[in-house]
Amino acid sequence: MGQLARVFHALSDETRLCIIAMLGPGERCVCELTESLGAGQSRLSFHLKTLKDAGLVQDRREGRWVYYSLVPGALDGLEEAVAEISPTAAVKASRVRCCE
Repeated sequence: MGQLARVFHALSDETRLCIIAMLGPGERCVCELTESLGAGQSRLSFHLKTLKDAGLVQDRREGRWVYYSLVPGALDGLEEAVAEISPTAAVKASRVRCCE
């Protein structure tokens, strides 16, 4: 649950969602992200660190540039995780426990 909470926290910000969407097609240079988002370097660094800490993005350095990409499979299973914590699933789980 802790990892799932970190992922949801990382995805709870509009800027971070935009970063995820921009990285969907593939790797992007940090300069592209800065320009596209119109964000300052320190603000963008904060958001990228949050996404990295949640295990959603990775980076690689090439010379003086840093490139970011989605961690392969990082978003896989997210839909199932949401379904497991939905109110409907919680009601079903509580009924099962009561009957056991």
